[in-house]
Amino acid sequence: MLFKGLEISLTGMLAQRVRMDIHASNLANANSLDENGNPYRRKIPVFEAVLEDVGKTKAYRVRVKKIVEDPSPFKLKYDPSNPLADEKGYVKLPNVDPLREMVDMISAMRTYEANLTAFNTHKGMILSSLSLLKA
Repeated sequence: MLFKGLEISLTGMLAQRVRMDIHASNLANANSLDENGNPYRRKIPVFEAVLEDVGKTKAYRVRVKKIVEDPSPFKLKYDPSNPLADEKGYVKLPNVDPLREMVDMISAMRTYEANLTAFNTHKGMILSSLSLLKA
């Protein structure tokens, strides 16, 4: 029970790390095709709160439930000279918006830092308690 606060902060940091990895992957594939020649479809992490009994209280951990594809439509670019263009001359591009990915990545980074601050605060409280017991 003493270390549950640390574990809860750790689950938050792990979830945000996955979020940052996914947004980095989306940015890296902003101009990519998959193995079938289709445009890359943006990925989105879905988080889940997991209720846990901690002594007499309850605490929520977070975990990544699943990673889903964004169903929004692909971008279309008029480029009749492109070999991937359809009969009307449009090329389908990935549905990744680099600006949105950067904003989401900054949000994930700030949330990671908040969890890290909570982790360090809890660790400091435990160390202070141990030093009081030594005295």
